[in-house]
This record gives sequence, structure tokens and C-alpha cells, in this order.
Amino acid sequence: MNTKPTSFLVFVNGAIENAEVNDFDDLYLRFSYVIGKDWKICSGLEEGTTQIAHKSVQLGSKIVFNFPLEATFRATNPFGWPQLVISGYGLDAFGNDVVRGYGTTYIPISPGRHRIRIPLFVPRSSSRFQQFLAWFFGRRPEFVDPKVIAFNAGREMTRVQSHGYVQVVFNVVTKDLEELGYKIETKHSSQTSQQRSERNETTYVDNYHA
Repeated sequence: MNTKPTSFLVFVNGAIENAEVNDFDDLYLRFSYVIGKDWKICSGLEEGTTQIAHKSVQLGSKIVFNFPLEATFRATNPFGWPQLVISGYGLDAFGNDVVRGYGTTYIPISPGRHRIRIPLFVPRSSSRFQQFLAWFFGRRPEFVDPKVIAFNAGREMTRVQSHGYVQVVFNVVTKDLEELGYKIETKHSSQTSQQRSERNETTYVDNYHA
């Protein structure tokens, strides 16, 4: 006897491909997932750190990582859909480890291959004097917990400036969403399976969190 599922699964794999950060030649990234109360991570890393990478001579200003991502999520409610939070760090002229940028994006809802360009930003000092002190002592403004950028509360009080991009690719597969009454429309729904496999890659910039 077939029983109706009580939860659905979201399978994600992909990679942090590369980054472009203003005025800096080396970078490493930390990543983590932010999920709702009805979600849990069944497998894969909940957070991690990439290698230190440098600007590529062949690719100009791009810093190449090709760092793999893989996770499986289980939930009973789409509310709190997973977000990937990225923070970048590097050494300044005095050898201090300082933040290079924060960025976040939602895991794509529709199944398929998605390439996303995530804008990075850094907090700004409240005054030029504070900015000079931060540079002199190597203590740049940064968030105590990078996951705060996944939430809207207090964002209007924070001064930030754009600092580049991180490009991420996701391969998304969902299971039992339709059995629970959730239907996801895709722009390739009228095509054949062969056409979908050839064209079902979506590339876009996540400006929602910029």
C-alpha cells in the first residue's frame, strides 16, 4: 500500500566556481547554509572553508576555486528555503586577516542546473576617522556572525559598499514536492526531455540580496 510522504527532499550539488574581488589578488571563502525551523540537513557539509586562491593569469581578474558543494535537505514546509551564505577573507598589507565581502543567495527552487552570480559587499565604517583607525589597526568592520546577512532585520541600519562577485553553480533535484501539493512551474515545461537536458541551465545575478 502506497503511503503519502510527510516530507520532501531537496538534493543539491555544484561548486563555488570563481570570484571577482575589487583590488585584491588572493582570497579564501567560508560558506554555510541558513535554513528554516522545519528544515534539516540530512547529508553533506553544513559549513566549510575553501582553499586560498589567487587571480588567474589566463582568466584576468577572476580568482578560481572550483570548490565542490553537496547537501541534501529534508523539510515539511517550503518556508525557510535554504540559503547559501558566503564570506570572503584575505590578508591586508600588514598581514592581518580581514573580510573581503559577504554574499548570500537562495538555493534555486526549480530543478535543473543554475549558475548564479552573487554580489559581495562589506560593511563601511561610520566615519572617515573610524575608517582610518580600522585600516591602521587592521580591524575592518565585519559581522560577528555572517549568517545575519540572510535576514532582513537591521539591514537598513548597516552601511555597506559593493566589493565584487562570487559565481556559484547548482544542480538541483527535488523529491515528493508534488505529492505534498506543491507544484513548480519551469520555463522548459513544454519541451521534450532531451531539449530540457540540453537547455535547462539558468544563469542570473542574485540582486535580491545586493
